[in-house]
Amino acid sequence: MTEAVVDLRGASIQQGDLTIIPKADLRIAAGEFVYLIGKTGAGKSSLLKTLYAALPLQRGQGTVAGHDLRKLNRRRIPKLRRQLGIVFQDFNLLMDRSVGDNLRFALRATGWKKGKEAEQRITEVLTAVGLADRVRSMPHTLSGGEKQRIAFARALLNHPSLLIADEVTGNLDPETSREILMLMRQLGQEHGSAVLFATHDYRLIDTFQARVVKCEAGKLFNV
Repeated sequence: MTEAVVDLRGASIQQGDLTIIPKADLRIAAGEFVYLIGKTGAGKSSLLKTLYAALPLQRGQGTVAGHDLRKLNRRRIPKLRRQLGIVFQDFNLLMDRSVGDNLRFALRATGWKKGKEAEQRITEVLTAVGLADRVRSMPHTLSGGEKQRIAFARALLNHPSLLIADEVTGNLDPETSREILMLMRQLGQEHGSAVLFATHDYRLIDTFQARVVKCEAGKLFNV
């Protein structure tokens, strides 16, 4: 059996004292692409936050990239996140810094030192998303699709085991949304990363066929 990057068993997904999904079971194999769907408020974001330890796992079992979510503390959470690439709907770019400086900031925040290796990695990830020529560009000069590509480039910096996309096409037009979806699929394959792609736009699922997991009525299940 292929190694699991995500393995939840009877995991309670909670926001404080509120239980969103009482018993979540989810296994994602290395290199696998999985859609996560469900209506707003169904628990998609809470599940993702649990996977990257923004919310604690208080009951049940769960491992992500080899880290036991029940045993994480403040010192170990950064080690988990260095093995994840997380992309959000609103890009989260630093608007007062160039594309290159946004990526340099992310590298320094995850323990990289200045030097040739860091600059080479920046070139590699920008080339992977087709924007190597925008390294000196400021974010306000980029289109929405280009900003999302830069966010993907940043997510790839640390060779993640898992790419998490949280409604990343929510601010994009349909054609750009499809391009972003296929880019993320391609990047996952090329870099050997599993991909968990959360969306409420069910039309995207027809663009590329893959396993679909749904949050609904306090349950998590394959469709």
